[in-house]
Amino acid sequence: MELMERYRQAVEELLAKVRDTQTERIIEAGRLIADAVSSGGKIYLSGICHSIEMDLICRGGGPFFYKHFDNGLESLKAGDVLVVSSVSGRTKSVVDLTVAAVEKGVKVIAFTSMEYATQVDPVHESGKKLYELATMYLDNCAPAAEAMLEVEGIEARFAAASGIASDYIMWNVTAVAVETLMKEKGITPGIFKSANFPGGADYNNNVLTPQYEKYGW
Repeated sequence: MELMERYRQAVEELLAKVRDTQTERIIEAGRLIADAVSSGGKIYLSGICHSIEMDLICRGGGPFFYKHFDNGLESLKAGDVLVVSSVSGRTKSVVDLTVAAVEKGVKVIAFTSMEYATQVDPVHESGKKLYELATMYLDNCAPAAEAMLEVEGIEARFAAASGIASDYIMWNVTAVAVETLMKEKGITPGIFKSANFPGGADYNNNVLTPQYEKYGW
């Protein structure tokens, strides 16, 4: 299975590049989230690289403080954090959302590919791309045009990079946020149990939900 092995190698190299180049930004993002949670802010995850945010929201092992952003700007307030994504950095709807959120005093963490974003022109009227407008950005290290592998006989490249890299980054950010809350803020955030494991649903409903309603974490 040559193509499978090539894919595995490409993923290993991708994640190594993320570790080598993004660790400082990951720590910065995790601390930003922890600061917001400890100050009463809410953390919203918008669409991240074709919905990898759902790997963290309302599932076993995921923090209760992550909430899905439903595109309602009225839900955002100063001090909140919004995580957004555009691999190319020029998706107009995402850039529009980022501009509006920042204007409201929301901290915006943007996922993008700097290799991709620096090779395309902006489409937003500001003349800027996502990484230039967000509070901070995380580079998912995807190649320009997204896919990683050339396959003989297929015109398009194969195997998207941004999803697996962004999921990896987001869990790293989350690890930093949780550790910072516990060790520096004196807060033990609620972490979901699997609702399908015995006792999980009761714990989520009767322990975590009241805790979040009272404290925001």
